[in-house]
Amino acid sequence: MKKIKKLKKEKQIINIVLPIGAVLAILLSIWGPEALAAYADKNVLDNIKIEEEATEAEGYRYSLSSNEKLFILSECLNSQTLPGSEFSELTRVSDNEAGYEDLMGTYAFVVNHKGPTGEEITDSEIYGTCNNGLEQLKECGILPVEIKEVSEASYDATLYSAIDVPEPRNNVAVWKLSLVSGRQNANRENRLIDAYIDADDGKIYEFYVRTSLTWDDIDPDDLIRKWSDYMGLSAPKEYETDNPLLETTPCYKKYVFDGMGGERTIVTIGFYDGINELFLKISK
Repeated sequence: MKKIKKLKKEKQIINIVLPIGAVLAILLSIWGPEALAAYADKNVLDNIKIEEEATEAEGYRYSLSSNEKLFILSECLNSQTLPGSEFSELTRVSDNEAGYEDLMGTYAFVVNHKGPTGEEITDSEIYGTCNNGLEQLKECGILPVEIKEVSEASYDATLYSAIDVPEPRNNVAVWKLSLVSGRQNANRENRLIDAYIDADDGKIYEFYVRTSLTWDDIDPDDLIRKWSDYMGLSAPKEYETDNPLLETTPCYKKYVFDGMGGERTIVTIGFYDGINELFLKISK
């Protein structure tokens, strides 16, 4: 009898619990999702979270080799009209007239109006950096020791960005230093005229200098080897061509360096006779 009573009591409990459970299940199905969403919104709304996101235009996300940087800068310079020497003053295009910010294409060479980042040489440091670079070139035997130091009073400095437009993460920041040419009777003897300087490590890519040397005093093969070692580049090869009109001077020799994607960079060592200007350039 006790067993029968126990079974009846359990059955009564089940009959009571089941309807209550069903009602609770219905209520949860109606109000549960809304309550959970409100709880989740409470944790998200009015709470600001900052996350760092990589952008396509960040210039320091990827590390470029010396040959790659040289190639990008060369291609960008070749896409502009930027004569590097006073010898071509009549064809010089000023930075303000060139319209760099509106340039399109595969490569662009634009003024960096944002200024140096924390990883680049600043406008107050560039003159000392250039002088250090000139000393290194003298020690390597690339420049004669008579070349004078640069100063803020005598030189203009402009920061540029050389950008691979389809892959803007591939870019090179460079400072251009130019001797102020507007002053009358300015002494240009043994002076740096123009130079492009890496804004990260201070290496001098391209230079034009007035010197007491003559072309006969210069061994271009020796000079290019020393410069490639200084820049950390691969070994150069002679650039063979039968075109005598590549330069506005007969005193020059061209070399080839490995570039990017099977392309190459042409570097020219030359000399303007008459004004005794030695140049090493990576642009046309």
